[in-house]
Amino acid sequence: MRRSPRKSANSRGIREPGKVWSGCMILDQATRLLRLLPAETAHCATIALGGAGASLLPKAAADDPRLAISALGLSFPNPVGLAAGFDKNAQVPDAMAKLGFGFVECGTVTPLPQSGNPKPRLFRLSEDRAVINRLGFNNGGMAQAARNLARRKSKGLVGINIGANKESVDRIADYARGFAELSSLADYVTVNVSSPNTPGLRGLQNKDELTRLLAALTQTRKNKIPLLLKIAPDLDAPALDDIAAVVRASGIEGLIVSNTTLARPPLASRHAGETGGLSGAPLLAPSTEILRQMRLRLGNAVTLVGVGGISSGADAYAKIRAGASLVQLYTALVYEGPGLVGRIKRELAVLLAREGFAHVADAVGADARP
Repeated sequence: MRRSPRKSANSRGIREPGKVWSGCMILDQATRLLRLLPAETAHCATIALGGAGASLLPKAAADDPRLAISALGLSFPNPVGLAAGFDKNAQVPDAMAKLGFGFVECGTVTPLPQSGNPKPRLFRLSEDRAVINRLGFNNGGMAQAARNLARRKSKGLVGINIGANKESVDRIADYARGFAELSSLADYVTVNVSSPNTPGLRGLQNKDELTRLLAALTQTRKNKIPLLLKIAPDLDAPALDDIAAVVRASGIEGLIVSNTTLARPPLASRHAGETGGLSGAPLLAPSTEILRQMRLRLGNAVTLVGVGGISSGADAYAKIRAGASLVQLYTALVYEGPGLVGRIKRELAVLLAREGFAHVADAVGADARP
């Protein structure tokens, strides 16, 4: 009796690891080539390539089940997300999800299109593994973002980050418009009041203004879509106290800590003196400390998302132990390429096992307990 031919890995629906890695290796090589271009040109080229080649990207390998986490009323396959700023117009969220991100945040989107600040406005600080940007919410406006989100085919989790136009006379009304237009097209909405590149925007972090802003949004949302607030790292203790009090009273579901910083620690790059927000490795320690401080103030009242300087599993783990249920990265992709996402997840799983945590949720806030 003849035996049936042995089924291949692909016929059983299991992806061959070699093919996944070859795809990542090609993308990482492309990253190195793109770094030869000016920073903003390279970014635009990356978005164009992502849009054109999304269907050619292999689906990411299945995540380690220890990395799955429930937060914001949603189920995340892993806690590693793409931060806002990369895909401002929601052009390539499905392509980025294929790289292995557990979620992708698009934006910042303003109600009306705006060109942003004069160029050059984006600078690599290679020696410092950092970036300075003063882009100024350059985007195609909420109508364009809405069209792009409506065309999505993937079911991956996507957030939308909303902001106000630079010349707006009523910025709270801008947030309300963006929320009304885009909230039904995303899995969560982030309110960005912490960009340093729109004059006066960070004033919305003040207690009275923030109370008005969050009330305007929470009182008008018809569904229970999670609402998050993104704050700056350049806040003193009284400001953190005020924000924690407003967040508790508002009923929002999450807090993202943090945006870029105006601070300038010692830097080696020739671009160190450029104005704008600093992101990347120098932001890791200060943003993680602000995250820990907010965890101490808020406990489990809201979901915390840790952002700033993540370039390894150890960095992500530090954010999680400081109180983050979810983490986001962007700048490190400029230097490491898309293979970084899988490496962070593998390293994170190893760290959890090494320290006796059966699940990533068990490690959340381990270093921020009174």
